Order: sequence, then C-alpha cells, then structure tokens
Amino acid sequence: MPKMKKKVVDAFAPAAHLTSAEEATGTDRFDDVYTEHRIGKVSDIVADGNHAFVLKSEGKGCLRIECWNDDTIRFRFTVGKAGRDFSYARAEGVQPAGEGKLTEGKDKYTIETATLNIAIGREDGAITIYDRASGAILHKTQDSLYGRSTLLEGVHQVRLQFETDKKEAFYGLGDKAWDTNLQGSEWSNYTEDAFAYGKDRKLLYRSIPFCYGLRNGHAYGLFLDNSYRSHFDFNAKKKGVATIWADGGDFDYYFINGPGLTEVATRYHQLTGTPELPPLWAMGFHQCRWSYYPEQRVRDLAASFRSKKIPCDAIYLDIDYMDGYRCFTWNKEYFPDPKKMIGDLKKDGFHTVVMIDPGIRVDEDYHVYADGVEKDVFCKRGSGEPMVGPVWPPECVWPDYTNPKVRDWWGPLYKELYNEQGVSGFWNDMNEPAMFKVNNLTFPDDVRHDYDGAPTNHKKAHNIYGMQMTRASYDGLKALQPAKRPFLLGRASFSGGQRYAALWTGDNIASWEHLQIANRQCLRLAISGYSLVGTDIGGFVDNPTPEMMTRWLQLAVFHPVMRVHSMGNNTDGAAEAEAEEVKKAEELNRQDQEPWVHGKEATKHNRKAIEMRYQLLPYLYTAFRQHVKTGKPVLRNLFFYDQEDPQCRKFGDQFFYGDDLLVCPVLTEGAKSLQVYLPKGEWYDFWSGEFHIGGKRLRVKTKADRIPLFVRAGATLPTVDVVQNTAEMHKLRDLELSIFAAKNGESQLYWDAGEGYGHDAGQYTLRTYKMNRLGKKLSLTQTIEGDFNASFKRAQIRFVGLTQPPTKVVVDGRKQTAGIFYGKRAVVINVPFDFKSIVIS
Repeated sequence: MPKMKKKVVDAFAPAAHLTSAEEATGTDRFDDVYTEHRIGKVSDIVADGNHAFVLKSEGKGCLRIECWNDDTIRFRFTVGKAGRDFSYARAEGVQPAGEGKLTEGKDKYTIETATLNIAIGREDGAITIYDRASGAILHKTQDSLYGRSTLLEGVHQVRLQFETDKKEAFYGLGDKAWDTNLQGSEWSNYTEDAFAYGKDRKLLYRSIPFCYGLRNGHAYGLFLDNSYRSHFDFNAKKKGVATIWADGGDFDYYFINGPGLTEVATRYHQLTGTPELPPLWAMGFHQCRWSYYPEQRVRDLAASFRSKKIPCDAIYLDIDYMDGYRCFTWNKEYFPDPKKMIGDLKKDGFHTVVMIDPGIRVDEDYHVYADGVEKDVFCKRGSGEPMVGPVWPPECVWPDYTNPKVRDWWGPLYKELYNEQGVSGFWNDMNEPAMFKVNNLTFPDDVRHDYDGAPTNHKKAHNIYGMQMTRASYDGLKALQPAKRPFLLGRASFSGGQRYAALWTGDNIASWEHLQIANRQCLRLAISGYSLVGTDIGGFVDNPTPEMMTRWLQLAVFHPVMRVHSMGNNTDGAAEAEAEEVKKAEELNRQDQEPWVHGKEATKHNRKAIEMRYQLLPYLYTAFRQHVKTGKPVLRNLFFYDQEDPQCRKFGDQFFYGDDLLVCPVLTEGAKSLQVYLPKGEWYDFWSGEFHIGGKRLRVKTKADRIPLFVRAGATLPTVDVVQNTAEMHKLRDLELSIFAAKNGESQLYWDAGEGYGHDAGQYTLRTYKMNRLGKKLSLTQTIEGDFNASFKRAQIRFVGLTQPPTKVVVDGRKQTAGIFYGKRAVVINVPFDFKSIVIS
C-alpha cells in the first residue's frame, strides 16, 4: 500500500489545497492524509509497437509515451491503472503515426524521432527533449510528473513542472484578457459566465489548455488534454519554473515541436481539427442587440441599412424573440408570422440568426421540456434528482450533451426554425453552463454526466459542456440540411471546439481598454485554434463614444466574425428572470449601436469601414480557406512572421490577416499618430502605395476614416467593388487585382459559390498568381485549379510600385494598347479574368 502522508504545503501546488483551519492548527484529521504518485526509479521501458513506449518503474505513477509524428510527442501520466483512451479535443480519426527508436544508456533511456531526442532519466523518470539538429534543450521537466490523491477526493492534482526563465515567452491559452506574452503570470481554465470582465480576470468563457513556448528563437507547444479545471503558472513566482496542473484525471499532454510558431499551430490543428469553410454571408457584417423586437422594429432596422447604403448580411434576434424564454419558440405577440418576416428579410439580402440557450424552461405544457422528461435527457444531481436552477426562466433543466443519445435528441429540435421558417444561423449562449444566483454561477460538482459512456461528475464535464452543446447543434443542422453549410456562434468551449462553432469574446465593455483587450483576445484565440472569432463591436456594456465605435469597426474589418452587439434597455421579463444583467440593462437606458447613431460624420466613417470589409472579402475568404486546409491561423501576431526579431514581440497589437496584410489598429483615444513596426522585407502602404523597407519603426499619421495598413511586397491582393450584401458579390463582373511590385512573390485567390458543398467536388476556383521582376520587366502569371464558373469576367490589374510607366504591355503573348490607365503610383490594365500571363516592360 502506498505510504500515507500528512498534507504539506507544496511550493508549486495551489494554496487552496489547505483550508484556513488546517493552516492555523496543522490538524491531523484522517481526511488530511494524501498519497503522492511519482514515476520513481525506472527499471525498463517497453515498446508497444513502433510508436508507443511504456515505463516500468518503482513508483505508483504510470507513464506512456507516444510518437504521433516526428514532432508531436504524447505523454500520458496516470495515477493507478490507466482508463480508456478518450478525448473530446482530438479530431475524429486522428491516430499516432510516428515512429521512435529506443536506446538504453547508463543513466537514461532515449527515444529518437527524425527531429527529436526524448531522454527519460533512470533515477526519477524526468523528461528532457532535445532538438536533434542543434542539440538544444527544448523542454526539461524539473522532476518526474506528479500526482496526488486523498482517500475522500481521489485524484485531485496531476502536475508537470518544467524549467524556464524570464527570457522565454509564452503565448496562447485562448481568451485570456491580458498582455500578449504570458511569462510571469498565472491562469486557470474553467468556463465561466464573465459579464463585464476585467483585464485581470482569471476565468473567462473558454478553457483552452494549449500554449506556445518561444525559447532562444525555437518554438514549441504544450497541450494538456484534460477536461478538469487546469492551471498554468508561467514562472509567476520568478523561480525559473513553469507549472501546469489539473484538478483530477490524467496528466495527458502533447509536446509539439516547431521550430516555427506557425508549424506548432498547424500541428496543433492536425491534432484538434479545423472548422469547415463558413458560408460567405457569415463573413459579412452582422448587426445584433439585446434585443430587436417587435417585428416592425426588425423590418425598420433592415430598411435603414439599405436606405443608408451600409452593407449588412445578418440580423440577430436575442432571447426576447422567444415565448417566455422557451427555446425553439416564438413570442407571437412580437413576431406573429416569423416565416414571412424571415423570407422578406432574405429577399432583401439579410440572413436571420437566433439565440438558443441550453437552459430548458420547466413547464409541463412546453413540448421541449415534456419530451425531454419522457426521454430522460436532462442532467441529474448525484442524488438522482433533476438538476434544476434559474437562468432567464426561474426554473430550468439542462440536457446532458455528453450523452450521444441526448445529442441525437437535441439536433432535430432545430427543424422548424431551420427547415420550415428559414432561420439561417444560430447562436448558442449561456453554455458554460451559466446559472443565476448560485455559487460560482454554474452547476454543483455532484451533477452527473454520461461522458460518452463513462459516467462522471460535473467537475470533469464542466469545461466540455458548452463544446458538446455546439457539437450537438452543429451535427443537428448538418443532418437537417446536408447541402447547407451551418453557421453556429458559441460562447463556452474547449480545445477542439473550433470544429463546430465560431466564437465571440463575450460580454465586454465599451471602453478603450476593452478595445485593446478585444484585439489581443482575438489574436490569442486565433493562435489557440479559433480563427473564426470576433468581439461585440462597440462593447456590450455601456456606451461607446463615436470615435471608439469607429475605431472598433475599423479593427473588426479584420476579424473573421464582424458583429455589433449591445446591451439594450427593452428587456421584458426582467422580474421573472431576476438576473443582474437585466437589472443593469434597465438602469442604463442606453442608446442603440447601429452604425449611424452617432451622426453624419461618424456614419460616413463607419460606412467606409464596413464597405472595406466587403471590398476585401475575396482576400479574407481566401485566407480563411487556407486556414481550413492547413491549420495556419488567419490572425497572427508579428512574431509569427519573424520569431527571432525582438521588435516583433514588442509590437503585440499589430497583426497579420493572412499572409499579405499587416494591420495596425488605432486603440487609444484621440491618437494623431501611431508608431508601427515593419518586419524584415519590403512593404507598401495600402492607402498611398508608398514603398517602405522593413526592419524598422515608422511613425505614421492617423486619420479618422482609416487605420494604418500595409501590404507585403510581392503580394497580389484581390478586391471587389462595394456591395450591400454577399449575395450581390456573385453578380459582379469585375475583380481588381492589386500587384505590389517586388523581385518575386506569390499569392492566391480562392472563390466558390459561398454556400453548400460543391467545393468538395471541385466546384471552386483557386488561382495562383506568381510575380517575377527582372530589371524593367515585370511578369505576372496565373494558374487555375477547379471547375467553378465565377461571375467575374474581367480583371482590373493594378500595378503598384512601378518606378516608371511601362512602354510595352503583353497579355497572353499579344501586345495590348487599349484598356491601360496611368495613375500617380499605379498602372491599371483591363484583361480577361482567365488571363495566363501579363508582361510589362
């Protein structure tokens, strides 16, 4: 039997493991004793096939090492006998496929892959990972992996400690509202309703236990596949040690080698999956409010967008569209004929998105509740009683989405809204799961879950509850309309949830600080797996100033989800819901946040930002398709471009959207100028065409109607004329290609129907543009892949950065003299969309 010890303070364990009474008295109560589990002295390592190795040791901890590929190594440390190998985070069908060679030395065992050496110490099972090419240490545990259990709690901590120093940078971890580099900070992962959160709040809506390390210019990733509450201490105690621990389960973690940050990102996505390509309209501009009703108000809103010539693709309906907060129903007083309203909006180019929460109202006359009770789909407490609690209705029950039968029951509930009434997309909110007026705003730990056939409690299932709700919704929508790409927006999620739903950053505040936070959160989420992400533009809580609203819209042009969402003052049913959020909404008596509410000048600037979104959609859509295919994040910090340049790490608010656009948002009030950093290479000012050599800082003047934006030299940037919605884009005849002159360069344009799955059968067009410049001659070639017949017939080729006007233009081998226009910094040539080559000299 393992040796029992009294509880002691561990230097790297959370202080919460000691109660105040225990600290004061040093009590020897029987339930204070615990068992420590370490690997101990290693006697042997046994190969299990070509990719897996199992340690034999004196300790009570067990370790299995798997080579998933040459650069991705899994370490599964278990306390006691290992259970089933199950993961909600891993993409379906992903399996280890790497090979390792085991060698035995005097004081260590070594597992070799093509790129890594993994050394396991004989004395204690400590792990050191080396880069085979350079011999550099990439990852070194301070001692062996560790577990702790008690008689009453069972396993309540599993832990990894590894060496670091203040020069090592850490990134990722999802939606943490903090500075770009996490070195010196400590965070926890536990999904929580975080209304009006601040910068230093430890718990937010997502649990994404994945981070990057950047050590001496070499990048790696650590992913903890454990659904319990987890904690990441990035050397917060300044002792040269980083600590990752979880409150139960196995310490199941993956070391993901780079050496590039982008390579880490793509390998993480190979493990956890990418989303499918969203419908094109989902990347248009969306307008939301808590809440738009009644029907006439929705119609007036749509009419205002069209009369003011401000593009928009979607209008959202918050909880007040429902009948007494009963999901999948309509308030017939507000919306007497929803199908007709939705159809009329669709004719005018608007998609309708409605909210669906997990909390189901307790009401025997409500068909969803009655059917759920009959089919036994709702979560139960440890006593076997239904888990009942308050959200918007005073009493709710919640489906157990960890049960596949419950997920199958949930999906068809969308049928009337989706198939019969024409709702285009859905918004799964409050799925942390959130409750009102209870401790911790969520379920007690004793609530039971099926966990896909391995029943457990809420302590283990909490972090994946929201993810499994979006999974159930996504699968349901796919089954109901197999030919339609679903659009689903979710709030709470876990690693891998990007396969099912887009995210937004939650209930933020209209403040300049939150504008800065919004920028960093979207970047952090994108490199943590969630590229289809956005924020509540303008802030959910409080009122933005006109300048703040404009700057937020200008930033959000470069967020894949571009949605305004605000907290309104027309929240009927507040007394019934008894929620603090509702009370605050009543007190605010706030204005709306449509793009025109701040007057003529602000409207002009806001319109220009939204129009720019639509002009850039061919490029933005292409970049997202690249993400879907490769896992390369759509939004990337500057240091993803050059991770060895310390200046790239200093300018944490600038970022890339795709490969070619460098975005420099204006995030402070009244800014007259902005210092930007252009990384190595050559760059063009998007607005003026001015050429810049990279590797230096640049002070640029700011203007009210734009933010600084730069284009990589060598890029071909596809844009279109302004349209009022994405449906109009498929009627356009002209595409503009801006060629930013360089010695050489390559870019792509991807285009398809914007809906459906024809692209899976080759119904797309992928165009690769290659540029070559030699002396006075510049050539551009186009290669075409795919069978989609785009509406574009002509291409307006805009050459930027020429030192002198061309004297000769040859298109597909024939000299061209007509259709050439000369500007101050550019030459425009009109050619057929399917041209093969253009040579100017």
